[in-house]
Amino acid sequence: MARRKAKRRSRRKTFSILNGLEALAYASILSEGITGGSLAQLIRGEGDLAQTSVYDSGLGTTSMTITGATQISLADIVSEPSLAISAMGSNFTANIFPMAFAGFTTSVGFSIGRKLLKKPLSSVTRNLIHPVFGKTVRM
Repeated sequence: MARRKAKRRSRRKTFSILNGLEALAYASILSEGITGGSLAQLIRGEGDLAQTSVYDSGLGTTSMTITGATQISLADIVSEPSLAISAMGSNFTANIFPMAFAGFTTSVGFSIGRKLLKKPLSSVTRNLIHPVFGKTVRM
């Protein structure tokens, strides 16, 4: 007798609102630490990154100055990729420990919050989220 093919169980794809908010919090932490601004500033910020040379006649030397490196945007990355990556690298090394601490506290806060608010969140999911968005969205 021929073997029957085993049916693959397919899991229903659901979107968790809390997981989305947690991911948004992590993205905000990384964006502020690396680019110096929020996610909105990263996407909609103006491209003001520039490198200029200044000649000092008293010393007879030329020095390079970078303007607009305090907040990097997508326009800066497109217009001046080497300067933007350099500024993002220096921001990353300067902010690695504050970003790690913020990520750790965000993780702990979300896990404790989920445990403390388990019953209210399930009530909101059951009584509000499922009737409005269906079973594919959950808290």
